[in-house]
Order: sequence, then C-alpha cells, then structure tokens
Amino acid sequence: MDTKIGSLDNCKPVSNDVCSQANDAVSTIQGSVSPAVVNCSKATVGGHLAKRLVQIGVNDVFSVPGDFNLTLLDHLIAEPGLNLIGCCNELNAGYAADGYTRSHGVGACVVIFTVGGLSILNAIAGAYSESLPLIYFVGGPNSNDYGTNRILHHTVGLPDFSQELRCFQTVTCYQVTAQDVSTMLRCG
Repeated sequence: MDTKIGSLDNCKPVSNDVCSQANDAVSTIQGSVSPAVVNCSKATVGGHLAKRLVQIGVNDVFSVPGDFNLTLLDHLIAEPGLNLIGCCNELNAGYAADGYTRSHGVGACVVIFTVGGLSILNAIAGAYSESLPLIYFVGGPNSNDYGTNRILHHTVGLPDFSQELRCFQTVTCYQVTAQDVSTMLRCG
C-alpha cells in the first residue's frame, strides 16, 4: 500500500490560537485504499479512527491504558488489522511509536488525558522536529464535562480542559478535538 504524507513543514503553527489551524493548511495522510462508505447511525469516533489507521498502513499502536481512553482502546482492539501494544509509561509509548514511524512510514500512539499527554510531550516534539508522521491520540473527559466548571482527576486543578491541546500546538502539525462522529464524518 502506498502511503502519501502531506508536507509537514507547510503546516507548522504560526500562533498559539487554539481555534485556528496552522497556516490554514491541512496535513493529509492518504492511503491507496479509499475510505468506506460509513453508516453514520452506527459509526463511532473510535471505530472510524481504527479503520483509518489500518487504511494508511498502521498495524501496531502503542498505548498506555487509562480511564479516559479505554473506550478508544476497545475500538482499536476490535479492529482486525490493528495490534495494540501496551507500554509501561507514556514516554516509552511515544518513543516506540517514533521508531515504528521511522521503519513503517507512519505510526500512532494513545495515552491518557493530561498526565499522559504531558509525559509523552518530548517524544512527540522530537518526532515533529524531524517531520515524522506520528499520530497521537489522547482520551479526554466526557463531552458532558466540558463547560461544567468541575475539576476532574488527571487535570491541572482547573476546569479548563484545553491546557494539553495548547501545549501540543507548538510541537504538532495539526490538532483536533473529536467529540461527535457526525461532524467528524460529515454525517447528518
């Protein structure tokens, strides 16, 4: 399968604005397999991500499980073309995914909200500095928790859940918060 990775240098961030895409560019990862028609009434974010990872050539995903990413990990485990590899900590997961990316062309890792994200930050920044197409997923609070002003575990003690996203803006090509499969897949 031929995998084409969009230019990573063309989409490096120019500002720290959480709501804007870097330089109004979108980095694309396109596999030779076109996405299947999706039945939006049965689709999930996790299921869609799992299928797309396989389509672009990812067979192994490095992860550290935790309460905020267990549902995503269930979807990744259920995908026949994916092998979930558990790691002892987030930084190891990031460097394992970096090595996988170097040998396979594209890689992926999954960790837990904030505590895991801040731990994996150096590995992701290193991959970014070398323009490696490493896809990083982080499980987050339930969408019902946003805007409630509640302080949750795995946070920095503030009701603002965007700190991790802001940290990754300067060391990733593109960031997105996926909470609703219908907007993600352009359903409905």
